[in-house]
Amino acid sequence: MFGFGDAKENYDQLQDGRHEAKFSHELLAGGASFAAFKAFEDHQRSQGKPVSHQFAKELLAGFAGAEVDKLMESKGADWIDRERAQHEAKKRTEQMYDQHYGGRDEYNPEYEAPEHFRNY
Repeated sequence: MFGFGDAKENYDQLQDGRHEAKFSHELLAGGASFAAFKAFEDHQRSQGKPVSHQFAKELLAGFAGAEVDKLMESKGADWIDRERAQHEAKKRTEQMYDQHYGGRDEYNPEYEAPEHFRNY
């Protein structure tokens, strides 16, 4: 199963300044899922309100799609990879969400954030 460590590693690889059309959709999806989950955490913690798991996953899907688009533009990948990367990023963010918050009744910003975001 894909996790936070994998996502962080993919994200870091994509941030090294290289611009290659050959980046795999898996690498793009992994990096996008990390960035999307971080954006979701920042957004929800600034709002300060608990939300249902369903709503949280819908937000994550939106953040994941946006992050894939940003990475695709900056890295020069083609649109065919974009569709695959978006699908995979949404799946991976949902897996990460379930790993961290799945055992709880809802997402609550008072819960501890994933440790992988401490330096970002």
